[in-house]
Amino acid sequence: MRIAQFDRLVDDLTDEVLRRLETRPVPGAWMRDPLNDTSYRHEKIDAIAILSEAPDRLGTLPFSTAIETSSREGEIAATIASIIDHTLLKPDALPEEIDNLCEEAKQYSFFSVCVNPIFVRRAVDNLAGSGVVTCAVVGFPLGATLSDVKAMEARRAIEEGAGEIDMVLPIGLLRSGAIDAVKQDISEVVRACPGTVGVKVIMETCLLDDAQKVAACRAAQEAGASFVKTSTGFSSGGATVEDIRLMRREVGSRLGVKASGGIRDFETAQKMVCSGASRLGTSASVAIASGVETSGNES
Repeated sequence: MRIAQFDRLVDDLTDEVLRRLETRPVPGAWMRDPLNDTSYRHEKIDAIAILSEAPDRLGTLPFSTAIETSSREGEIAATIASIIDHTLLKPDALPEEIDNLCEEAKQYSFFSVCVNPIFVRRAVDNLAGSGVVTCAVVGFPLGATLSDVKAMEARRAIEEGAGEIDMVLPIGLLRSGAIDAVKQDISEVVRACPGTVGVKVIMETCLLDDAQKVAACRAAQEAGASFVKTSTGFSSGGATVEDIRLMRREVGSRLGVKASGGIRDFETAQKMVCSGASRLGTSASVAIASGVETSGNES
């Protein structure tokens, strides 16, 4: 192909892309979700309607600012609830507290409950038939477990019924620049999970500089993870708007972004979503849905 022909082809492709971007979807048409390769029904240009159809995906679509400007607070709160991982990871959690966690998740229609592996089976039994997913943490909260042990932990959690895995990457190796080792660590967990089980990679952003956060996002993507996640909720800091924007910028529409740590009220949750978060991890889920400020650790 000659240079002139190539230039003409590039111009034609550019014109076609711009034309499609300018074309508003026809009401009732099917739209494509680029993040999980599925379609959803589009009724109108409405962030709330779209999120209810594809609840993990708002942060990847050009509609997130609609939440910020909408006056329908009740619907927005319900929509945000639908992307929350309702979390209880404290070491002294009691079995009956897990039962209560699951009841709250069903009552408020949270996306999932997030628990330590020892409680996965209990959560799965509690949530049977509800549509609420059980998420298990792996290598939590330090990320310093051997990779094959993390993979085994993930496999066992899945055998118990976990539908998602939140793993902590090896933070010290990331900070030292051993990116290949970090990628291998994530890959082993991803390989341990069937395609139906998404893997979220916790990078503990409060311990990293921006270059390390970018490197973690790239490692997670190349290793086949589904999400990047800010924090365990057990370190010196949690999610920030700046970190969510950086992570979303880096992963684009290819991965989900989970904000966790320090999300204790509706206003903070809303800011995280509008900055690009497509999932929220918090132990203050009920408070967020109720508009009450609280404290506690969040995954």
